[in-house]
Amino acid sequence: PPSHEQGKQWYQRRVRGDKDEFLDSVYWIRQIIAILFGVVWGIIKFKGIFGILIYVLLNLGLIFFYYSSYHEVDEEEYGGHGELAKEGLLTSFSLFLVFWIIMYTMYMQPAGSLLV
Repeated sequence: PPSHEQGKQWYQRRVRGDKDEFLDSVYWIRQIIAILFGVVWGIIKFKGIFGILIYVLLNLGLIFFYYSSYHEVDEEEYGGHGELAKEGLLTSFSLFLVFWIIMYTMYMQPAGSLLV
């Protein structure tokens, strides 16, 4: 039979794996949000700091809802709200900007001028 120490090591690996999987899900959800919002912001033709602030607030709000209401996780296990808020935020912000700029540029150009 497995010893107490082996069982403890298995449990720690399992918990660490669950934490990594949850943080991965937060990361990838942020990337999906970034692409969707970038496309929508470009089509709606948001400009400047207003569009950026709305994106950041919605992104943080949706992720907060995801881990606090949907998963009901104890955020202290992951380092608090700050750590969960930072997980993948800069990467998703960059992706959001790329899609926003591309879509905005496409919809601001007269028909056919992008092919020239």
